Amino acid sequence: MLKTRLQETRSRGEVKALGRLLDGDVQARCAAEALAESRGLGPVDGLDGRRLVRRLLARSGDAQVRSNPIHRDECFVCLHCQAMVEAGGTVIRDHCPQCLRSQHVDRVPGDREADCGGMLDPVDMSLESGGRIVILYRCRRCGASQRNRAHPGDQLPAGLRLPGSPE
Repeated sequence: MLKTRLQETRSRGEVKALGRLLDGDVQARCAAEALAESRGLGPVDGLDGRRLVRRLLARSGDAQVRSNPIHRDECFVCLHCQAMVEAGGTVIRDHCPQCLRSQHVDRVPGDREADCGGMLDPVDMSLESGGRIVILYRCRRCGASQRNRAHPGDQLPAGLRLPGSPE
């Protein structure tokens, strides 16, 4: 019963409620302490119920994982046309300005966590509010789709220009 309750515990309120249960029910407290001992969590004698629940959940390591990646703006050689692409500066460059192709290296923009590494081909473009052009990509290898903003220096198809781009 305790293991099931722990697996279902998601919010801080649920942690507090389960902690109160452990503080008030001697049998549940003994089961929790035995579970902590079997998992090698160290001494739990002086912990109140809430802290014991938090230790049993062992989520502190997950809380330290960065969920908003640091964006990397690096120069690179385009895998499609072999052009040397400079870093974007204030606007991170993630695709070639000449052929508009990119490499599938991100799950979330800037995280470099994708294992695919396939070529991203531009398949469509749309205009966002504010006048920004967005390029829709599809990966040749895994078929994933992703959207990236176009840059003022991109060589867009004839007749399609970004505000502020050279004519």
